[in-house]
Amino acid sequence: MLNFLSFTTKYIELNMKKQEIVDSFIATLEIENYSQQTIKSYTSALKLFLQYVQSRKVDKISDQLIQEYLHYCVKEKRYSFSSMKQVVASIRYLYVKTLRKKAPEVLNIEMRKPSKLPVVLSKNEIQKIIAVTKNIKHKTMFLLTYSAGLRLGEALNLRIGDIDSSRMKIHIITGKGKKDRYVMLSANALELLRKYYRFYKPKDYIFEGQKGGRYSPKSFQSVFKASLKKAGIRKNATVHSLRHSFATHLLDAGNDIRYIQELLGHKRLETTQIYTQVSSYSLNRIKSPAEDIDI
Repeated sequence: MLNFLSFTTKYIELNMKKQEIVDSFIATLEIENYSQQTIKSYTSALKLFLQYVQSRKVDKISDQLIQEYLHYCVKEKRYSFSSMKQVVASIRYLYVKTLRKKAPEVLNIEMRKPSKLPVVLSKNEIQKIIAVTKNIKHKTMFLLTYSAGLRLGEALNLRIGDIDSSRMKIHIITGKGKKDRYVMLSANALELLRKYYRFYKPKDYIFEGQKGGRYSPKSFQSVFKASLKKAGIRKNATVHSLRHSFATHLLDAGNDIRYIQELLGHKRLETTQIYTQVSSYSLNRIKSPAEDIDI
C-alpha cells in the first residue's frame, strides 16, 4: 500500500509540474500575441515532447535526450519538414521564453527543405469541380476560396461583415501572421454568395456547421476530395490547391508577382516565387528545339 501511495503521489507531482509548464508556455505565447492556431500547434508539440520525456523517467532533460526525441519524430512518427520545424520551434520557445534559459545546442540544426512544387489545378479542372458540386454551400466555399486565393482557415473564419460588396473586396482579418489584408471579390463569387445566403441564412460565420459555429476544416477537405473524385481529377489536390491555382493563374495572365504576393499575404517574396516554377507564362513563350525535328 505504501509503495502504491508513493507511486501515486510522485505521478501526481509529475503531472502537476507538467501542467504548470504547459500553462506558463501558453500564457507567454498569449502575451506575445501569437495567433490561436500557432498557440494550439505549439502546445500540442510541447505536450508530445513532455510526454516522451516522462516516459523515459529521467530527472534531467539532456541534449542527448532531445536529439533522441527529434530522431524519433523523423524515423518513427515520420514527421514532415514543416512538422519538424514546429517541434524544434516549440522546444526552443519552451527554453528561451518560458524557462528563460539558453536554448540547447542540439536545437541549432539546419533542416533541408524538400523541393516540392505545389499541386496546381487548371482553369478547366476548377470549372469541372464547380460544375459537379451540386450542394450550394460547398460550391460557394470552393469558388470563394479559389477566386480570392484564400487559405482554408481564412475561408472558414470569414464572417458576414467581412464581405464588402460595395467595394467588391473581402476583408481577411488576422490571417497567417496576424496580418489583415483585403482581397478581391469576384462578381460570380458574389452572385453565388447571395444565392447561398438566401438559402442557408448563416448567422455569424459565412460557412457554418449543421449545429452552428464555424464549419469544420476536416469536412471542408472531405467534401472537396469528393468533388475532385466526381470530376474525375486524379491529381493529389487539397483545398490548398485552390490557393495555389489562384496564384499560378494570376502569374499565367502576366500579373506582377509583387501584387500577387500582397494578395496572398506572403511576408517574403521568396515564398510567392515558388509559383514561377509551375506557371506556364514563361514556358509558353519558349520554343522547344524539338519543334525543328522532322518526325
